[in-house]
Formats: sequence, C-alpha cells, structure tokens
Amino acid sequence: MTKLGMGLMRLPLVDENDQTSIDIDQVKEMVDKYMESGFNVFDTAFVYHEGVGEAAFRKAVVERYPRDSYKISTKLPLFVITEESQLEPLFAQQLENCGVDYFDYYLLHNVSGLTETAWKNVDLYSFIQKKKEDGFIKHIGLSTHGNAEFLEELLFEHPELEFVLLQINYLDWEDEGIESRKCLEVARKYNVPVMIMEPYKGGFLADVPEEAEKLMKDYNPDRSVVSWAMRFVANLDGVCVVYTGASNLEQLESNIQEFKNADPLNDDELKLLQDVSEIINSNITVDCTKCRYCVDSCPEDIDIAKIFDLYNKHKILEKDDWTQFGNAYLNYSRLDGVGIASDCSECESCIDECPQQINIPEILKDVVETFETEIYGFTN
Repeated sequence: MTKLGMGLMRLPLVDENDQTSIDIDQVKEMVDKYMESGFNVFDTAFVYHEGVGEAAFRKAVVERYPRDSYKISTKLPLFVITEESQLEPLFAQQLENCGVDYFDYYLLHNVSGLTETAWKNVDLYSFIQKKKEDGFIKHIGLSTHGNAEFLEELLFEHPELEFVLLQINYLDWEDEGIESRKCLEVARKYNVPVMIMEPYKGGFLADVPEEAEKLMKDYNPDRSVVSWAMRFVANLDGVCVVYTGASNLEQLESNIQEFKNADPLNDDELKLLQDVSEIINSNITVDCTKCRYCVDSCPEDIDIAKIFDLYNKHKILEKDDWTQFGNAYLNYSRLDGVGIASDCSECESCIDECPQQINIPEILKDVVETFETEIYGFTN
C-alpha cells in the first residue's frame, strides 16, 4: 500500500533569501497536521536547507513525538565524500542532527555520474550494510537521477539494496533523459520497492500553463491541477511512498487531501496528461526542480534556483515588457551579499551538481539578457 511521505527539502522560511531561516513554528504545525492525518514517514538529508534540515526535523518531530510513532529517512551526502575516513564522522553527525539512535531508511544520496568520486573510490555499500547489521539502520537504499540502464547496473551489482528513491511524475514519465517509466520498470524487475520524489516536479505541475489547466478543467472542473499529478503517482505499481515537499501549511493540507482522494486515472485521463505534458514542455524554459544543489556550490553566491524560478514564470507569461517577475529579480539583485546572473564566472561547478543536467551558465546568460538588459538595462 502506497503511503504519503512528508519531504523536508523546501520548508517554510522566515526570510525567503536565507535557506537556514526555517520557520520552525510553522513546521511544527505542518508536522502535527500530517501526523493527525494518519501519516508518519519523513524524508530529509544532510544538505537540505544548507545543512540545518536534519536539525529542523529533530526540533519539529523527535523532540515532540515518541520514537515509535514516526519513521525517518535521510541520506549520506556523496557530494562531499572523497575518502573512507569521512564516513563514520558524517554518519555520527547525522544521528546527532536528527536526534535519533537509528534511521528507518538510509540512502546513498544521488548515486550518479555527479557523485562518482564517492561511489567509485569509497566502499559506501559495505559501510551502510555494516551500519544496518549494527542496528543503526533498518533499511538501506539509494536515490538516483540516472537513467534506466544505470539503475539496472546498480541493482544488479547490489542486491543488498532494499529500496530506491526515484524522480517520477507524469511530465518525466517518457522523458528521454529522466526515463521515469523505464526506471520504475527496472525496479519492478528486481522487486525493489520505489519511493517517489518530485511528484509535482518542483512545483511545475502545481502551476501549469493556462492552456494545460483548461484541458484539465474542461474534462473535470471539480479536480484541482495538482490532483492529476498526485493520482498519477499514487496508483503506480511497486511504489511504497510518495514524498511531497510542502513549503507551507496550506500546501501540506492540499497534499494530504489530494492523496486521500487519489483514485486511479482512466485511459482518457492518461491520454489527456500526455497532451498536458506536451503543452508544459513547450512552455518550460529551464527544467529546474529547485533542489538547490547548484546553489551550495556557486562561488559567486548566486541563488540559481530562485532566479530560474522567476525566469521560467516570466517566460510562461509570453510577454516582452515588464512583469512582476522581472521586478522580483530587481528586488533580489538589491539584496546584500547575493550574486546576480551576470556575476556567473562560468566555473561550471553548478553543472556537476545538477541532477537535471542543465547547462546553468548558458541559461544564466539568457537571464542576463532578459532581466538585466532587456527589462532594466543594467549589467554587473
């Protein structure tokens, strides 16, 4: 039976320009609502919210609920690992951050070409297997943004893996780069349960173009846009958990409601989603899910995820003149200590961190042209 998980990647903030300024009081409200609704699986990671995400979980859940009332999933940060001596201190730090004696689910974070320095040079699998044997982990797995062939190699070589976390949604279902459908089929082949991340693709599927929304509303005016995305993932065979990342209480309540009402899609609705996907893909300029891995690696302190979000929304409006998103970019540019698009030095460290394989420096050039030159006529 598929469960609804609460992802802690995009928590509410006190200051929208400071990822460490988590609004812990609102997070507590969200946790209470989620738990009261009959759910109890949380997902976080060492790198979320610039390193304070696990501590937020401790404050909102561990310090307020008995240990047997919830399950916690977190991830070993492969991005920073270069040698075996780092593993034990990192794992101990994560236990302390989360305030628990064991993890219910523990993953190797984003096993892919982006993190091969870690998984090629360090025996990560033996480490997590030993931690499981010692009682510090209940179930071991991994997350990956790799394609189906890559996933098959991993599952063939590591039968000890008990689950995988995959990016699956209706927009990525037949995407030739992400291969959501094919990856799910590989997991089924090896009888490995799947946890789903990005069911709304970083918010794209909660705020679709008007043309796509009209298709949905014409078919069923009583269904919300996000209900289509939730119904798609909640009824897939082989899926055990669907993680949604709410940024406020209202979003969380919507996720809960949509999950509870997620009846299967019929053939006509599946065909409609193919049409919707074509419309969305024709409108999306940057395929960014706002995971923020690139932001942490940027030496110029450019909030790439925020800028790309504004840029996408501006492009979707199909206007050449001033927009609210251009104004938001201008306001962002005036903040102290932040980099703007024209500050990009093209070091390409962001490309190495991007699960979606976006050529970020090239897109930032377009952002400069759009927001800094065309609209406001300034460059840095």
